[in-house]
Amino acid sequence: MAILVDLQNVRVDGADHDILTNLNLTISSGDRVGVVGVNGAGKSTLLKVLAGRLAPDAGQLRRGREVRVGYLEQIPVLGEGTVREILGSGWEIDATLERLDMAEVVNVPATQLSGGQAKRVALAELFTHPYDLLILDEPTNHLDLEAIRWLEEHVQRFRGAVVLVSHDRYLLDQVTTRMIEIDRGVTYVHAGGYAQLLEAQAEREERAASAEQTRRNLARTELAWLRRGVKARSTKPQARIDAAERLLAAAPTGGVRDDALELNFDTPRLGNTVVKAHRVSFSFDGARDVVRAVDLDLGPGDRVGVVGPNGAGKSTLLNLLERRLVPTSGTVKYGPTVVSSYFEQHDGDLNLDLTVQELVAGPRGAPGSPSDLALMRRFWFTGALPLTKARDLSGGERRRLQLLLVLASRPNVLFLDEPTNDLDLETIRLLEDFLRQWPGTLIVVSHDRTFLSRTTDRLIQVRRDGTVRDVPGGIDAWIARANDDPAPRGDDARGDDRKVPAGRQLREAEKEMTRLERRRASLHDKLLAAPDHVAQVALGRELADVQVALERAEATWLSLLEE
Repeated sequence: MAILVDLQNVRVDGADHDILTNLNLTISSGDRVGVVGVNGAGKSTLLKVLAGRLAPDAGQLRRGREVRVGYLEQIPVLGEGTVREILGSGWEIDATLERLDMAEVVNVPATQLSGGQAKRVALAELFTHPYDLLILDEPTNHLDLEAIRWLEEHVQRFRGAVVLVSHDRYLLDQVTTRMIEIDRGVTYVHAGGYAQLLEAQAEREERAASAEQTRRNLARTELAWLRRGVKARSTKPQARIDAAERLLAAAPTGGVRDDALELNFDTPRLGNTVVKAHRVSFSFDGARDVVRAVDLDLGPGDRVGVVGPNGAGKSTLLNLLERRLVPTSGTVKYGPTVVSSYFEQHDGDLNLDLTVQELVAGPRGAPGSPSDLALMRRFWFTGALPLTKARDLSGGERRRLQLLLVLASRPNVLFLDEPTNDLDLETIRLLEDFLRQWPGTLIVVSHDRTFLSRTTDRLIQVRRDGTVRDVPGGIDAWIARANDDPAPRGDDARGDDRKVPAGRQLREAEKEMTRLERRRASLHDKLLAAPDHVAQVALGRELADVQVALERAEATWLSLLEE
């Protein structure tokens, strides 16, 4: 097994702290290394060091003789020329373009490609040239699910080594043999995939919690001894007492960020009618329909994921449902209590010349008010960040700001268009936990299979012909069918005609349990806030009914689990 790159005691300095410290890492042929960490932790910096794009401030970097390195940046730079001129000719290139659904744009100049198309061309270039080491920075951003499956297959078959930064947990768990976690300049290397990383993180947190408890117990003992033994309050023992009390008051060394991302917002209650689309079609300037004859009825608490090939019309469908676009034909109706909010795939109408606190305050607010500062802290906008202009934020910080602005409006219907792009795993997991308990209606376009699995219980697919259909069994059944069929294409996928996997009933039982748990939590909060005895009795009865239904759902789930 040939050594391709070797790092010894590497350090990279940042403006006010070390980005990487004492990093020791060896990459050999056949390695599949995933890199994770919060936004700004140094993931892209590590990739640039490995690729030879950035020289470390200290330590040694050795590269094997004549090692060929392919590097995919988050935003690929393709250069001049058409797709064909960039990639060249040959059966392997033609087959790759066909599989990536890029055959029709081979003569299109690279400057006219969309972000997703540019990413596909860059990946095609990497996997059709003889590299020894591939370095991929967020390779799944702007790819649809079919392209991500293609990427998985090629990473698994690639004979050299692959190092990738990704927030796609399903991809990481499928392809990696080692995981690198960057936490405040310290690098942890874990054997195995994403699941093993989580186990190692949990063990490290348990050890830290145990050490913190030991530290506090010792401090309490010291403080008690000092207080008992000091009869006269002289300066020296009092200073020791003060020091011990400061030790007790000090917070332990926490996770990557100081506080959890708190997303506890009250939302207006939804009625029985939320969003109804009837025979909705839409086309731009008389061209063919982007979406065609869509019927969709969304009720209170529905969790709907939207998938489909790039360019099929997923974002257009969301804009129609959110009433940002007017249908060419058909109608979209809202319930009277709907308060909707839309999380765009890109920056949207975010004014990049305003500071974070100006955007949070809005046109009629006072920037920097105590309530706004408290809200910004909940989204980790502290220190100098509230006074930073939006254009100077990192991609992840800008996405987090968008999320703050969307949720701050207290919506009860959320439209999310690729919400996980540019977010780090910690933020994604916290967002998932919030959405699982949030009582409103969710419609989300995403290529993140883990995110869809954790937050939705219904999946719809937008086809290339503009029609929309339900995917039986949700995202988990879709993945199972996709894994059975090595290369289904958008219009050729025949999920309706296939037998749904046996796990569907189990999955539906889990979704029902989650729905009932959300309802129970909501009723419990209302019961605590009930203004009088009559309301308490009514809510108590409803809560008892929900508890009975939850127990039945749990019994069903257990029986299915035992089959």
